[in-house]
Amino acid sequence: MKKIIALLLAAVMVMCLFAGCASSGSKVIKIGVFEPQSGDNGAGGKQEVLGIQYANSVKPTVTIGGEEYKIELDIQDNQSSTDKAVSAAQQLVADKVSVVLGSYGSGVSIAAGTYFANAKIPAIGCSCTNAAVTAGNDYYFRVCFLDPFQGSVMASFAMEEFGAKKAYVLSMLGDDYTVGLAKNFVIAFEAAGGEIVADETFVEGTADFSAYLNNAVAGGADVIFAPSAIAYAPQIIEQASALGISLPILGGDTWENSAISDAQNGTDMQVFVSTFFDENDESGLAKEFVTGYKAWLNGNSQNLTNNGGNDVVAAVSALGYDAYMTAVAAIEKAQSADGSAIESESLLSRLPAFSRTAKIPDRRIFRIPFAAEKERPRLRAPGTGVRKGSVFRVRSARSRGCSRENGLRMVLGTFCHQTVPIYLFRKRKQEAQHSVITEQHSCITDQHKWHVF
Repeated sequence: MKKIIALLLAAVMVMCLFAGCASSGSKVIKIGVFEPQSGDNGAGGKQEVLGIQYANSVKPTVTIGGEEYKIELDIQDNQSSTDKAVSAAQQLVADKVSVVLGSYGSGVSIAAGTYFANAKIPAIGCSCTNAAVTAGNDYYFRVCFLDPFQGSVMASFAMEEFGAKKAYVLSMLGDDYTVGLAKNFVIAFEAAGGEIVADETFVEGTADFSAYLNNAVAGGADVIFAPSAIAYAPQIIEQASALGISLPILGGDTWENSAISDAQNGTDMQVFVSTFFDENDESGLAKEFVTGYKAWLNGNSQNLTNNGGNDVVAAVSALGYDAYMTAVAAIEKAQSADGSAIESESLLSRLPAFSRTAKIPDRRIFRIPFAAEKERPRLRAPGTGVRKGSVFRVRSARSRGCSRENGLRMVLGTFCHQTVPIYLFRKRKQEAQHSVITEQHSCITDQHKWHVF
């Protein structure tokens, strides 16, 4: 009798277990996180994931068909490798995620794009700026600017700020992001009448950059443009300082990291980087994000470790946050957990991804002094001088009084571009929709502070 009762109890427990799993599974929607947690881009990838995780803590559920679903993050490490990226992408497809976010690093995003498209799973790049990520792929979107834009801005910045006529360019061989950004800088710099004294590449794992830096000096360069992974940037800065090189060093968006400030601190090097976001932004949404994000970071020691051991807000963390909120908005609009439905019925499809065009997005660029002690940034008029030993952010922002006919010019420290309405959720016919997205989903990076027109 006891055996029978025991067997019945066991059966009931098993049935309850399966019933619970079914009930739980029916109310869970997965968002895939395709990011490097190791390799050359591991540091930046972790910061991007932190932004996604924070967004998930802010908005952990989504309502579909009147039923609340818990949003579960499925994080797969692409290891900063195009080979490993394929395995990570295949795992996300096998896990039946509804949307994918990532990746930090354009090469891995390009490698995985076909797998997401074939599985009809929309992917939203957070900071992958190479134009090839979304080219010909109807399922890949992004919330960041593109390298053709970034390269042209940095080339113009070099000429306007320093009167540079000659530039030295250094990128990493085989890396789609660095090589692509370097190429775009070269095209823009030469088109404006500048001379590239050398366009060189280094191999993965390089530790000694002295020969490259000496080549820049020997070639008579006025500036050095060296987009690279965070892993190499500190070495380039520190070795340039040790060699007594005083040339300004320009980097891409990956250099927007506290490791760069740490490397520059105590030297006389001038370092300029392009970026998407600044934690000192006092606008409502940005300030709210920074306050909440810092509290969240400081509440968990592992989060702080993954952020580089401090609570400095990396731009890619803000982009990760925006990408997550964008994905949730698309799911809500589609009222479906099916990737194909999200792509075809939601805002993702109805409003074209700006990265699928060859146009330049509506941007305003201004320079912000950003010292290691995190002093409050201030706009500077051109020609006011640059303090040595500072890291400067060349940041996306908006400004007034910029004539559309002027093309690219400098006005009170501001570059003015023609207005081109091609952001992800930006289209004249959907004015009401993207104003709602802005208010309800708190997109806080510069390119998402939309003005309805």
